Amino acid sequence: MIIKNAEPGDVEKLLAFRQEAAAWLSELGSDQWQRPYPADRLLKTINAGRVFMVTDGDATAATITLTPDAEDGLWTARELDEPSMFVNKLTVARTHAGRDVGGRLLDWAGDRAGKAGAAWLRLDAWTTNEALQRYYLRHGFEHVRTVLEGGAVNGGPRVSGWLAQRRTGPATHGFTDLTIAPSSLASDR
Repeated sequence: MIIKNAEPGDVEKLLAFRQEAAAWLSELGSDQWQRPYPADRLLKTINAGRVFMVTDGDATAATITLTPDAEDGLWTARELDEPSMFVNKLTVARTHAGRDVGGRLLDWAGDRAGKAGAAWLRLDAWTTNEALQRYYLRHGFEHVRTVLEGGAVNGGPRVSGWLAQRRTGPATHGFTDLTIAPSSLASDR
């Protein structure tokens, strides 16, 4: 499997990929990702070089956004002073479920974040999706706290405020990495 930077032409594919994941989550009884994600926001993060896709032949197997930017209102000023990168929108195709593609992608993200100078790989997960929270705990994340106040980035009340983190570091993820090398967090500040 290959990991590469997403390109502007991938917006529709990634939005459809998210809709597929939302439908699957709905079948499981979760309301996660039921609000559409704005295409212009996705394009902006793609253009910033922060959205990545895993391909397996012609199939899109997974996607992840890795950014130095935290969502407002989640992390404390002290935490934000620590060099960190944040995982968003980690999604694995149902065709690739059960192969630990997501776990390998988290390892890749921790490795990439460490190369950029981050000490922490952080994320916020859906507050009512306990299965997802257990998934992250199994992959080495520690729960920091749950934030319920505030609004969601794409409108409505905050629904993704279960915060977790793990240390960054080198990892063997098994992907052929064709991504552009990460810039230093020091240059992003």
